[in-house]
Amino acid sequence: MLPTVAIFLVAYLGVALGHFPGLALDRTGIALLGAIAMIVAGAVTLPQAVGHVDLSTIILLYALMVVSAQLRLGGFYTYTAFRISHLLVRPRFFLLVSMAASAVLSAVLANDIVCLAFTPVLILSLHASRLNPLPFLLGLAVSSNIGSTATIIGNPQNMLIGQVGRLEFGRFILWCGPPALLALAGSFLLLCWLFRKEFGRQEKAPDPMPIVQSLPSFDRWQSLKGLAGVGLMLGLFFTSIPRELSAIAVAGALLCSRRLKSREILHLVDWHLITLFCSLFVIIGSLEAVGAPPIALAFLRRAGIDLHDLGILSVVSVVLSNLVSNVPAVMLLLGSLDPAAPEQWYALAASSTFAGNLITIGSIANLIVIEQASIFGVEISFREHARVGIPVTLFSLAVLGLWIYL
Repeated sequence: MLPTVAIFLVAYLGVALGHFPGLALDRTGIALLGAIAMIVAGAVTLPQAVGHVDLSTIILLYALMVVSAQLRLGGFYTYTAFRISHLLVRPRFFLLVSMAASAVLSAVLANDIVCLAFTPVLILSLHASRLNPLPFLLGLAVSSNIGSTATIIGNPQNMLIGQVGRLEFGRFILWCGPPALLALAGSFLLLCWLFRKEFGRQEKAPDPMPIVQSLPSFDRWQSLKGLAGVGLMLGLFFTSIPRELSAIAVAGALLCSRRLKSREILHLVDWHLITLFCSLFVIIGSLEAVGAPPIALAFLRRAGIDLHDLGILSVVSVVLSNLVSNVPAVMLLLGSLDPAAPEQWYALAASSTFAGNLITIGSIANLIVIEQASIFGVEISFREHARVGIPVTLFSLAVLGLWIYL
């Protein structure tokens, strides 16, 4: 047991830090190295390692990336962002509409893709209107995280929770949707108050040409094809057909194209995230194989920390999500949940996603907005994000706490 626990601790420490001194490893590389170490050290055999990977989750994640890639290449996200840009004459109303749009799209598609596609268009539109881009870009990051809370397919950790917990698509929305909606409304009001004197202040203007050249052109047919696929997929999710089969069937149909090459679509699949998932499955599965989780849970119970209590589970989820990021945190906590108590799974999904808004590293969506903005000349510092992220997260968690209590 000791070698397995040691490998786990080193791997999770590396994931928390994001790097190892002297090595050019990121979180995905560290997790993969941890999985390899588990196999090489004999903690798990290669067939057992493969068996620990939840294939249904990986297939669902992969299929949704293909569907999102179809819409991105068809220029749908760019078209949507430009369609609402005429509202910039009323900055606060534009902020409301842009946050609502990103939240809705993030709920039915990957929130990371929404941020990747919306950020350049927002910067271009805001530059032309001579408005401060910060509240709108931070609003994009915040709303995409909050909106993705509402559904099983909104973000990677929800997909994992929904698949492992075998949760119903509709019931998940009914439980997670209301707190997400209230948190979104509160985050909009907080942004309006925090930037009440700064909406009209123009930051250093970026060169618009690199932005224009980076945007995919709008293709009506490809966008409609993608939207039809999304509609069909959502409809199938409300049936008894396994979600991963419905999603991969739709993804396969979208790959049948005379104009978009398969290579172009598959190039947009986040292979790093899929590798991270597979590696973490192997690491956590190896830990479970030696019986470590029950020992840890018994220790926590003796210390008065009962993870079956929704409030305590939510607090632990928030802390872990901001230490090691939400996907590794969720994987670590899944083994402590009761399969017969779906509320525990819902609370973990909502709290781990809301936690992503706290600091920049809490969510991949945050990092995408920050990195994309910097490419186009707009800098968002850790302090500027925290100025919004901390109050938004505290408000969101207060809403969740009230929802749990009620």
